[in-house]
Amino acid sequence: MRPGEGLAGPRPGWRELIRRCLTAGRLALSAGPVTGLAVGLAALDGAVTPAVAWVTKLLLDTLAEGGAGAGARTAVLGAVLIGLGAVAGAQRALATLTQAAVGRAVRWRAKDRLMRRVNAIVGLGPFEDPRFLDQLRLASQSGEQAPEQIMRSGLGLLQAAVRVGGFLAALAVVWPPMVLLIAVAAVPTALLQLRMSRRRAGVTAGLTGLLRRQMFFQTLLTEPTAAKEVRLFETGDFLCARLITDVRRANATEAALSRRVLWTELALEGVGAVLTVAGVVAACILALNGRISLGDVTVFLAAVTAVHGSVVGATASVGQVYESLLLLGAYSGIVDSPGAAARSVGGPLPLLGKGIEVRDVWFRYTQTGPWVLRGVSLSIPYGTTVGLVGLNGAGKSTLVKLLCRMYEPQRGRITWDGQDIADADPVELRRRISAVFQDFMTYDMTARENIALGDLARLDDAEAIARAAGAAGVHKDLDALPRGYDTLLSRAFWPEDGASDGVSQLSGGQWQRVAVARAFLREADLYILDEPTSGLDAEAEAMMQERLHELYRGRTGLLISHRLGALRDADQIVVLVEGGVAERGRHADLMAADGAYAGLFSLQARGYRDDHSRTSTRATTSR
Repeated sequence: MRPGEGLAGPRPGWRELIRRCLTAGRLALSAGPVTGLAVGLAALDGAVTPAVAWVTKLLLDTLAEGGAGAGARTAVLGAVLIGLGAVAGAQRALATLTQAAVGRAVRWRAKDRLMRRVNAIVGLGPFEDPRFLDQLRLASQSGEQAPEQIMRSGLGLLQAAVRVGGFLAALAVVWPPMVLLIAVAAVPTALLQLRMSRRRAGVTAGLTGLLRRQMFFQTLLTEPTAAKEVRLFETGDFLCARLITDVRRANATEAALSRRVLWTELALEGVGAVLTVAGVVAACILALNGRISLGDVTVFLAAVTAVHGSVVGATASVGQVYESLLLLGAYSGIVDSPGAAARSVGGPLPLLGKGIEVRDVWFRYTQTGPWVLRGVSLSIPYGTTVGLVGLNGAGKSTLVKLLCRMYEPQRGRITWDGQDIADADPVELRRRISAVFQDFMTYDMTARENIALGDLARLDDAEAIARAAGAAGVHKDLDALPRGYDTLLSRAFWPEDGASDGVSQLSGGQWQRVAVARAFLREADLYILDEPTSGLDAEAEAMMQERLHELYRGRTGLLISHRLGALRDADQIVVLVEGGVAERGRHADLMAADGAYAGLFSLQARGYRDDHSRTSTRATTSR
């Protein structure tokens, strides 16, 4: 596979290039009328230079001819030159402002479209695919840079076209064969620029994965999350060496590209030198033969130099546009993807009144990987609590992801009051569910925002947020922070006012209770708690279990925990073994059956009794 293939698309067809041009054009037009002003200023800039050259030619001819009225004509032409100079200066200042305004609008709109499309992806699968992550990084980079570069290069092309048109008209008047010579020289110039554009786009796309891995190693070396292990196990030098190796590989690739660019530029300079020599020779011969005037020589030489420079600039702009269009493939591949556009698909979902059924569900994460769930069937009747038990890898968390429609089962179906959730709008489904995941999030936001993310409609409802925090047993901790619920919980940022008393941190157990409060804030049809007490001490765990029982009373819930004592009061307990349902029933029934659940429960209970016996023995010995 060539560098960047599948990300930038090294050789798209003309239709695809036109489609990407339209994408860039829509982004540029999002800036509004200022885009039109930028186009007009670019055209004006292209016209001023040949106008200055032609007026200069007329001025020189007037001075050389002299005669009656020469003084007046000289004054008029001088005034025109001054005016053109003033127009050029004003144009440059305005062009800088307008292009900057268009660039800001393009970057904002591009990022907005990309993030909205990424957010519209229904499941988690793409975010676990390294190829998609490479594409996403390249899309983020090219989405911000490519449309602006296309816009700037397009304006450069317009400037060059107007400028070249003006000078070619002058050359055609003075010596027409020079126009043909310049046109012939433009062909290899354009081909060389396009070739280098393909190479640059391929290198950029090909380095995406390498640069993303550099960021991974850099994050490990700089983020506080990994700092403990990096220092304890002394892995910093190893990680740094991996980072530097990737940097060297990227540098070597870029250096090879730079050498190719150098040879291309030398070739272009050679073409320019040939044209300049030809122009000088032609102008001298024509002037010596009396076929052109001194003013004609001046404008002719200026035109030859300017036209070649404009042609080189125009072909460079074409090359930059082409390179940007190649890289824009990663961006348009996401924002224009039909799959990404269809976020809200399916019909409405009824309020849960009967229950949820999991029917013969099979699932695996890859087509060649092992089955994680093997024909799982279970019921979560409305208004009941179901406990889910199993060893690590039994499929508990995977089943939670399927219930939230983060993945689709390969076989079987999950129904909500008889309706297959695959036929429901995933956004609507998730609004009916609240959950605490085992790998819950800690957001670098205020305490209020951390809880309000569970139901953003209540962001300004201080009472509701405090009630949710109280239900999770974390209200006193948050209220005691320097700024209460408005304290920023972060190690990465300072509050906007820069005051040190506006930022604080929480312990692991406190963060877990905040995650539970976030789930409590949402009024949902189904509550899913995946190991909600794993980070709590014994006293906090007992208190949380009491609060959970209050929460679940009369509601529909799925509770997952390795601490089986937390599930004793569940209406039904389902035991997963190697991806299948091994047992189901109430705690007393499963203990009487003396199966897998009874074995796990007895093993945990014996561990607690053994710990208590050892503690009592040590206490007696010490006395």
